[in-house]
Amino acid sequence: MEAQTIRRGDSAYPEALVQFLRERAPASISATGNLKLLSTRPLALFCSVKCPGTLILQTYDLVQQLRDSDRAVIGGFHSPVERECLITLLRGKNPIVICLARGIESMRLPKEYQGPLEEKRVLLLSTFSEKVRRADTGTAASRNAVVAALAHEVFVAHAEPRSKTEILCRDIISWGKSLYTFENSANHDLLALGAKALSHGQSQLVEVYAP
Repeated sequence: MEAQTIRRGDSAYPEALVQFLRERAPASISATGNLKLLSTRPLALFCSVKCPGTLILQTYDLVQQLRDSDRAVIGGFHSPVERECLITLLRGKNPIVICLARGIESMRLPKEYQGPLEEKRVLLLSTFSEKVRRADTGTAASRNAVVAALAHEVFVAHAEPRSKTEILCRDIISWGKSLYTFENSANHDLLALGAKALSHGQSQLVEVYAP
């Protein structure tokens, strides 16, 4: 798959990567799709692999609202809940930024991406070379840091205690970014970290933020 390379120092390189990742900011990123989506101030979506059923249902309700809105969503869409959320979003109308934990050039484009790419509402990003053909825990962690850095706000459906997702949430809080999660006893640790409680049915995350 053809991709455009954006190097650190280029005008199109997202300043947020340097601002938040500092020395960890990638030297370059590869992109396919609508590059204008980088300036949409998107909402990041994360969820640990293990997630209580009540939180899964609430997350799907929120994603259905996002699907029918104009709010951009960014994510790696790797965990089971995240993948289901992406399937829903691709069927909607809102902009989506998909960050990969592998090289983009050697990737076979899923047929579900083709229509949204043609509609210019999807952007695929990768910070890895074409030699990286499979995601692993290391590339996934780096990818998630990029997602969080590029996001305007962050929603975490659930972060397992002491998981990599919880560690990332600590970084997000330290950056001063708004982190949201559902008000639920299973999210006690996240709320204790400083995440803002999002009650079921609230839709403030659907609000569109102009660049």
